[in-house]
Amino acid sequence: MTKPACTQINPEKLILSKWTSVNPHHKEKHFIVTEVIRDEQEQIISCLLEAVINHNQYELDWRELKDLSCWLPGWR
Repeated sequence: MTKPACTQINPEKLILSKWTSVNPHHKEKHFIVTEVIRDEQEQIISCLLEAVINHNQYELDWRELKDLSCWLPGWR
């Protein structure tokens, strides 16, 4: 059985969700969403991911988290 190419995400439940990078850089593998960024119409456009190991923060379009070839939900 193969995994689906993308996963369903409820953007309203992104805050404090945990993610694992499939291709870690600088030993940054586990991340937590610390903030969601909204536009003028209150639509979520991106999120702020914080690396657990060193607390570096990265802004990412929240839709990119759906790509299972880059991101896995939870910490694995």
